[in-house]
Amino acid sequence: MIDVVMMKNLKNYLSLLLLLVVWSASAQSVVLNPKREFRGVWIQTVNGQFRGVPTDTIKYRLIRQLDVLQKAGFNAIIFQVRPEADALYNSKIEPWSLFLTGVQGKVPQPYWDPMQFMIDACHERGMEFHAWINPYRVKTTLGHQLASNHIYYKHPEWFLTYGDQMFFNPGLPACRNYIYKVISDIVSRYDVDAIHMDDYFYPYPVSGKVLDDAIAYARYGKAFQNENDWRRANVDSLIEGIHNTVRKLKPWVKFGVSPFGIYRNQRTDPLGSRTKGLQCYDDLYADVLLWERKGWIDYNIPQLYWQIGHPVADYATLIDWWAKHTEGCPLFIGQSVMNTIEFADPENPSINQLPRKMALERAYQTIGGSCQWYAQVVEDNVGHYRDALTQTYFKYPAIVPAFRFMDKKSPKKVKKLKDVWTSDGLMLFWAAPKAKTEMDKAVQYVVYRFANHEHVDLDDPSHIVKITNMTSCKLPYQDGKTKYRYIVTSLDRLHNESKVVSEKVKL
Repeated sequence: MIDVVMMKNLKNYLSLLLLLVVWSASAQSVVLNPKREFRGVWIQTVNGQFRGVPTDTIKYRLIRQLDVLQKAGFNAIIFQVRPEADALYNSKIEPWSLFLTGVQGKVPQPYWDPMQFMIDACHERGMEFHAWINPYRVKTTLGHQLASNHIYYKHPEWFLTYGDQMFFNPGLPACRNYIYKVISDIVSRYDVDAIHMDDYFYPYPVSGKVLDDAIAYARYGKAFQNENDWRRANVDSLIEGIHNTVRKLKPWVKFGVSPFGIYRNQRTDPLGSRTKGLQCYDDLYADVLLWERKGWIDYNIPQLYWQIGHPVADYATLIDWWAKHTEGCPLFIGQSVMNTIEFADPENPSINQLPRKMALERAYQTIGGSCQWYAQVVEDNVGHYRDALTQTYFKYPAIVPAFRFMDKKSPKKVKKLKDVWTSDGLMLFWAAPKAKTEMDKAVQYVVYRFANHEHVDLDDPSHIVKITNMTSCKLPYQDGKTKYRYIVTSLDRLHNESKVVSEKVKL
């Protein structure tokens, strides 16, 4: 009887111990924020939120939104600049966007350049700016009127209608060359950190509708066994061409995609995921794994917008699948804010799915961060989502992961670090290091603070005071009785970090 009781108690103890170990591992993966993490968010324009709105009002809304997102811990903004082969920037090739002025081709009055405005505002806040383009789409609905200088009127033979939309014909080399020209214009004239494309390649299937590209297939598809392989090859060519265009112009600018979240289902391909939904390989002709293997994309953000436990596309199943199929390409997870907060944790119905999704995301070494869909609901703090990010998951600042396959050389360390009294109080100043090339140039600085005799651990993000593009930082002076060690490092365009320079300061 004593042995039975002891065995039972031992069994209960071991079960409790195992539970504590699992809880501790999960808690650590969530609470202990990584120093390096991509924390992006999408700002869409195709929804018409800026359409015909006065310039000052748009600027005010964007600045307010960026301030909120910066405070919440975000370090990358993906901003839609080309929704319908038109431009939310001063394009040399395409008309001003319908989604800015309300009339395609109409110059904004008073004049401003939204992309340049956002680049400046993002960089001032230590955020990356990713220029989000839709490559093929020309009309989100056939009722939209195109400007008289739209490329459609010069080459109507380039375009297809499908359902209630119009698209460039992906099968025509001339269309791809035109898209390269547009991207070349953006990259050469604007200080973007990345070119970004989402899930719109070939159009999503419309029941009862046939995409009529038979003439292009007859002319250009003779080397392929079937039309599906030809269509995939067309998108492959576009992706490779964009990559080569960007690299040739500015080798520090990244090119990333955000595909539909299911690559292939297992019932189609044994290597696919245990899902039952639409497939980007078969239905959108987007062979994302090939692009990763070939090095044609610099990051991948699959849109895993479903909830954990979804009967067709389970989030937990998909995040595991993508984490195991990165092909060496940086992987970030596309998160739906609304689906995350509207569904309960299957194992704890009293809370939403954010804690479990964050634990899953940070449990895989191949996942380097996330991107939230979309900015407005984060700003609005729906379901206290932003509060949770600010107080727990993004509690400390994070540096964007280094893209060392693009450049692994660190910039030189800062010079002349010193504290100086000014009319604004005690300031920390430093000088930018010299650089021979743009790739070596310091574009940001990381300021750390440690207690006087505290062990210096730069991997601990709780010591990061600021990530800035400025060469100064205001210090929180009190009475001058407490000594601290401040450390400043420099970051280049691909976030390689320099050696440290330190200064002891009495605050």
